[in-house]
Amino acid sequence: MKAGVFIVDDHYMVIEGIRSLLQHEKNIDWLGHATNAASCLSFLKQQQPDVLLMDISLPDKSGTDLCKEVKLLYPAVFVLGLSTFNQQAVIRNMMDNGASGYILKNADKEEVLEAIRIVLTGKTYFSPEAAVSMKETGKEMPLVTRREKEVLRLIAAGLTNAEIAGQLFISIPTVNTHRKSLLEKFDAKNTAILISKAIRQGII
Repeated sequence: MKAGVFIVDDHYMVIEGIRSLLQHEKNIDWLGHATNAASCLSFLKQQQPDVLLMDISLPDKSGTDLCKEVKLLYPAVFVLGLSTFNQQAVIRNMMDNGASGYILKNADKEEVLEAIRIVLTGKTYFSPEAAVSMKETGKEMPLVTRREKEVLRLIAAGLTNAEIAGQLFISIPTVNTHRKSLLEKFDAKNTAILISKAIRQGII
């Protein structure tokens, strides 16, 4: 089954470059592009891609704000941040607003395809340079997505998977996936350890 891919970026050279990389791939359905947030949101009203490649600097709205809006309106769309910047604060801000990954604009074809494949499985992808940037801190913290934070807070509140699914309007298997991902990210053997580590690090 093909993955629908759409890009929002205000540089035509970037758009054309990525389009040329992806449009003939058998597992990719190239859906087109937008050059600003308004055009992107207009397109999404008609059709939702599986993966949205999103520049963090747009002429009418920041990519982080657009990412947050897209995830609120279309939670099933996976957003991949796309930028020339690899500063930790920029990356974390994008991830905190719902992105599933972050790639740099110097990524080659294999990396873009790998990033798309990984986020479609519900996992997080970082370009190598971005991954290094995220580790450059005296207090390394697990990087959790906005949805994972929501699940984590509800777990800490004592809700069952079924109750969490009901509150977030997602399926129970999806909650199970988030719970498993959180346990792995925090290197926690059980829920009690997970919550304890999250509290110590100020995430909940």
